[in-house]
Amino acid sequence: MKNVVAVYTGQGLADPLKAVFREVLPDVRLVNIIDDSLIGDVVQAGHIPPGVARRLVQYFHHGEELGADVILNTCSSVGEVAEEARKLIGVPIVKIDDAMAAKAAAAYDRVAVLATLPSTLQPTMRLIEAKAAELGRDVKLVNGLAEGAFEALTGGRPEEHDRILLETALRVAKDADAIVLAQGSMARMEKALAEETGKPVLSSPRLGVEQVRETLEKLSRGEPIERPSFGGATQVCG
Repeated sequence: MKNVVAVYTGQGLADPLKAVFREVLPDVRLVNIIDDSLIGDVVQAGHIPPGVARRLVQYFHHGEELGADVILNTCSSVGEVAEEARKLIGVPIVKIDDAMAAKAAAAYDRVAVLATLPSTLQPTMRLIEAKAAELGRDVKLVNGLAEGAFEALTGGRPEEHDRILLETALRVAKDADAIVLAQGSMARMEKALAEETGKPVLSSPRLGVEQVRETLEKLSRGEPIERPSFGGATQVCG
């Protein structure tokens, strides 16, 4: 049985992602490492503090020690730390939003990025820009920060969160060919937002788990895993 260790910076995505794993990778042993202080510290600081980066890399090391064949980083806000951690960890690290960003960069000329936190919005936009640069494409990005939605959700007002998210999606959809949901926890609204805006909507959980599956299949065949770094250089994990 293959082992996947998923590292979370918050609680919200763990259960929905378990359901995706049961469907896409039912025979994999999934181990979750959850530290919800991480995203709290990122939100409070407005960036990734050194302490968060250190703890996150420690969790990746723990995942390796737990026997992970693949580690899944589930938080887009800390994706750039996961990118750098690939140099330090002996097993592949899959970023949950990598496949989503690559698909958006390849298929659309104007992409709106919807997020409830600036700390998630900016890394996601940079990731799509990097994927577009790898393809030699010029992709216009539209800022879709849904201000107030995160506070509504953490304040126990999910209906207000969804309303703000929908209003923001309708606004940015006018200038975009597709919408990217920067946070995996938004995936539950993917279908509704697509129906209301009339635009394709991409979310990360399923695409991320499918990338985990592809990585496991390559490992089973003994193929090296190419892992492009954020700066464009390529590392190979054998």
